[in-house]
Amino acid sequence: MKVLLSIKPEYAESILDGSKHFEFRKSIFKREGVEKVVIYATMPVGKVVGEFDVDGVLAMEPRKLWKETKENAGISHNFFRSYFSGKDKGFAIKVKNPRRYDTPCALNEVIPNGVAPQSYRYL
Repeated sequence: MKVLLSIKPEYAESILDGSKHFEFRKSIFKREGVEKVVIYATMPVGKVVGEFDVDGVLAMEPRKLWKETKENAGISHNFFRSYFSGKDKGFAIKVKNPRRYDTPCALNEVIPNGVAPQSYRYL
């Protein structure tokens, strides 16, 4: 199963260039069996730019999550703390085999209504 994730362009680029090994989320997929993530780079890019395989999901208290992921987080500790402020649990999707599309595509080529998901959408 695949999901579409909306990701800020700078983080999408870091995933695709191999420097960001985790995608952090405040909430995670409800369904099991998600094997691939399709990356929608939000505005100003506004395109579906690539995908990666899911190599597992870490779910834990944010302080522990940072200790586990900080070496390859691809974000600053300040951003991480701000993002998870007030949360008891955080999630980190492990990125495996990131692939950049040769030609980025419009969102309406992937989902019929062409509306970007706030968090994720099953494909």
